Amino acid sequence: MPIASATATRRTLVLGVPLAMLLAAGCSKKPQANFASTDITGAEYAQGFTLTDHNGQRRTLKDFQGKAVAVFFGFTQCPDVCPTTLAEMSQVKAMLGADGGRLQVLLVTVDPERDTAAVLKAYTEAFDPAFLALRPTEEELKSLASDFKIYFKKVGDSKTAYTMDHSAGTYLFDPQGRIRLYSRYGSGAKDLHADIRQLLDGA
Repeated sequence: MPIASATATRRTLVLGVPLAMLLAAGCSKKPQANFASTDITGAEYAQGFTLTDHNGQRRTLKDFQGKAVAVFFGFTQCPDVCPTTLAEMSQVKAMLGADGGRLQVLLVTVDPERDTAAVLKAYTEAFDPAFLALRPTEEELKSLASDFKIYFKKVGDSKTAYTMDHSAGTYLFDPQGRIRLYSRYGSGAKDLHADIRQLLDGA
């Protein structure tokens, strides 16, 4: 082989390697995220929980590996925020179609005194049978509120007729159990669906 031809061949091979690597990298690149919710990826808070669900089973985020998990705090006698959030999540699940089963919705009660397991079960299952409620003890709730940076307070002196002020947003975890997004109350099912769809797609 002439020297010039051999040199040209080597140059082609050397230049071709980086090109192939770039093409491979482009093929394996994750989908570009365009979230409507606040991106809190890498946050050092809201890292997880160990709580009892309304069926009496102890739960952690690891139980829901492979699913996007939506966690919000509320109570069953909440007049508007909680039922609205659950109704929106029910819509989102329907909008996900065949992937609806890959969304797990978790309501953590801030009123464990009145929200018994039976009450929580009936309440969440009225929106979707797969939705779960978590019932912390008073001490677990205090610790969880600190870890998730949420606010709650009993309002009223009556032992039965009081209400609860509480934070209204929703935390979204990806299928690997990592905290990713914070969705403010009132974002709507359309934006929630778009964000959860991206998490399920690997964004």
